[in-house]
Amino acid sequence: MISSHLNFKNKHILVVGDVMLDRYWHGGTSRISPEAPVQVVKVSNVEDRPGGAANVALGLAKLGVRVSLVGVVGNDENAVALENSLTKHGVECHFVTADKLPTITKLRVISRHQQLIRLDFEEREDSLSQNQAVADKVAQLLPHANAVIFSDYAKGCLSDVQSLIKMVNGANVPSFVDPKGDDFSIYQGATLVKPNLVEFEAIVGKCASLKEIEAKGLELRQRFGWKALLVTRGEDGLVLLEDGKPSFSLATAAKEVFDVTGAGDTVVAVLTAVFTTSKRFSDAVDYANQAAGYVVGKLGTASIDADTLEAIMFARSHSSNFGVLSPEELQEQIKLAQLNGEKIVFTNGCFDILHPGHVTYIKQAKALGDRLVVAVNTDASVKRLKGESRPINDLTHRMAVLEGIGAIDWVTWFDEDTPLEIIQQLTPDVLVKGGDYTIESIVGADHVLDHGGEVKVLTFVDGYSTTKIIEKANS
Repeated sequence: MISSHLNFKNKHILVVGDVMLDRYWHGGTSRISPEAPVQVVKVSNVEDRPGGAANVALGLAKLGVRVSLVGVVGNDENAVALENSLTKHGVECHFVTADKLPTITKLRVISRHQQLIRLDFEEREDSLSQNQAVADKVAQLLPHANAVIFSDYAKGCLSDVQSLIKMVNGANVPSFVDPKGDDFSIYQGATLVKPNLVEFEAIVGKCASLKEIEAKGLELRQRFGWKALLVTRGEDGLVLLEDGKPSFSLATAAKEVFDVTGAGDTVVAVLTAVFTTSKRFSDAVDYANQAAGYVVGKLGTASIDADTLEAIMFARSHSSNFGVLSPEELQEQIKLAQLNGEKIVFTNGCFDILHPGHVTYIKQAKALGDRLVVAVNTDASVKRLKGESRPINDLTHRMAVLEGIGAIDWVTWFDEDTPLEIIQQLTPDVLVKGGDYTIESIVGADHVLDHGGEVKVLTFVDGYSTTKIIEKANS
């Protein structure tokens, strides 16, 4: 496993392939057309996103990679829209313009998060002049590249991909292929080829088991001289067949599949970026699997940034994701939870002797969100606040008791007199205090409110007090 701190800023990846514009028309539906039994969509928003090889390039740019993109576009407004949507994210576009072809555009009509129809605008024309123009741009950019991705959607840009692979091999640069079609011999000599299961079975025939996939995949990899073959199997995960190593399988990381659009683009982008850093296919596949699991939970063509991927991998590398965590560990867990749409509730206190009033307060706090964090004053902090005779129970004891309360997800600590620093570090969605506070007087309230959060004041249950318990015990 590589370091959880992902830094690709010194990497340059060249993407070559079929670029397209994904256009979305969003609107509401409230009636049926009088002209035909179809829904009427009142379009309220138009959204353009890069698709195909352009989405691969965008995914790399969001990871922080320097990206150069070579593709074929038409001499039209959609080409301008596509280039604008890429350059604003830092992608360097090196397009070949085909005057007689339109820019490939896929129009999707969306209503209430459901895709109603897709309309494709495209034509294909293979020509020697177009192939040469693509090759010239690759040759120009190749000396500066750490890796090359060939993103093939069988639209014509890679109709002479074998010559391009030979050029890349001659420069001693690794190449990663997202393939298409029923002839994989055109990708001979590539470093890694990544078909999905349907594409793989179109070449080798139906596979009844993982063992059969591995056997046929090994033969295919050896036949075409690839260093590695990665077969993505949807809900059944991925299998990596690498030269000189046993097969490596991973279960899918997807928890909920909302839209698989662009998942393959994410896999090849993350796979290549991580490989340029670690030089290990297994690391690259592991990260790519987690990234794909994230994007299929999003509507439409989606990408993942380095911070999100880092948070996911950090959480996955820690066997204990809940319970007592250091503030630094907790910060990563909260980042991941918030990326997954969970609301984080935070409260703090000494909790020296836990009593029913505390438990009721904690349950009320948990009801305000999805995850509850309790930050506990250290022993030194308690002494400064309560006097030398406190705490009665040391920090380890107090945190262990709190950890056992089912309503609490995470317990952490702070050494300062107030929780301001840890609130600023964690930035919860809801800050909770118990007692007769006003929101203006609560430490950390300004920070939470400034970040779009909420501040709540809960009333303690009457009749319970740590001080009174101690006084009674000493009487």
